[in-house]
Amino acid sequence: MNTFANADSLRKAMAPQGNSLKASSRVDWVDYAKGFCIIFVVMMHSTLGVGKATGEEGWLHYLVEFARPFRMPDFFMIAGLFLALVIDRPWKTYLDKKLVHFVYFYLIWTFIQFGTKIPVYGAEYGYENLPFLYLQTLWEPFATLWFIYMLPIMFIITKLLRPLPWAIVFVVAAFLQIAPIHTGNLIIDEFSSRYVYFFAGFVFAPYLFKLAEWRRNHVILGLAGLFLWAMINGILMFNSITLTLFGVQTTLKLGDLPFISLLLGFAGAVGVILISALLAKIKWMTFLRICGQNSIVVYLAFFFPMAISRIILLKLGIISDIGTISALVTLIAVVSPLILYWVIKKVGFGLFLFERPKWAYLEHNAKPEKAALAPAE
Repeated sequence: MNTFANADSLRKAMAPQGNSLKASSRVDWVDYAKGFCIIFVVMMHSTLGVGKATGEEGWLHYLVEFARPFRMPDFFMIAGLFLALVIDRPWKTYLDKKLVHFVYFYLIWTFIQFGTKIPVYGAEYGYENLPFLYLQTLWEPFATLWFIYMLPIMFIITKLLRPLPWAIVFVVAAFLQIAPIHTGNLIIDEFSSRYVYFFAGFVFAPYLFKLAEWRRNHVILGLAGLFLWAMINGILMFNSITLTLFGVQTTLKLGDLPFISLLLGFAGAVGVILISALLAKIKWMTFLRICGQNSIVVYLAFFFPMAISRIILLKLGIISDIGTISALVTLIAVVSPLILYWVIKKVGFGLFLFERPKWAYLEHNAKPEKAALAPAE
């Protein structure tokens, strides 16, 4: 029985002062954490894209590398935070929220993204092969959309594993992350590498909320811990070791070694939570909160402004610094979807791109909701 992950303990942890938690309430630091997550993800794609196009690296590559151990672990941990509130609901309700919800956005945006790449794919694979390539996206996650493809799988597996002791599931999930699983199948490989963080977000959620509350009340001690973590993370990610495995010499970053990568993932994810708890208290980065509240808007639509801005900036040649170009591409890729969503809401057309329409619900009496990677329910 999962004594850690239950709705009552989570609600209590989310309202630590004893205040009642309304159904419509948002937990402020979670929005900041989601903002961190989505910006780091966009930064990674933008920076590596500029680097690939130019064959060079800039100063932003170092930040991308620093964030590599915790960028996706944090994303998955945040996605699992509120699962205890819904996991024990009937299967129909659960599948509507945790399967159909993400399938809808995956199908819509796969169609859009694939459409923008038809000329490239046609030239590379032949236009006659495009129907199969498109059909292939049903069982092979497409491009940057692999995250929302993976989430429903994790949600369903976690509900199926619910009767098992949480410790057994956690140990097996940790083993999967540590084991060198590289099958070439993105679903298997990413699930093995990421599920432990998603499950930890679910099962340890009450303690993560309590940790965030502790951080609010212990600023100096929290900052000292964050500084220590940043130092260790940097040392491990910017130093390598050469090993001989099966007669072959292999050079690995210290942070990529088994066990160490698992610990760095957890440490970094917790570090983002602590930083977010502080930012939510002093409220000086509203933009980060807005990004978090609209994280799926950015996630779904950043690919196009990212590609266009990269091409334009490199063609113009006004800026020569690779790091600065990468930063500008990141900024444009993050802001453009937010502007698009704002315009869509103003004109009242196109909401289906970011909000699931009523016809796309299993329960047709359900109230249409805005998409969310980790809903603050």
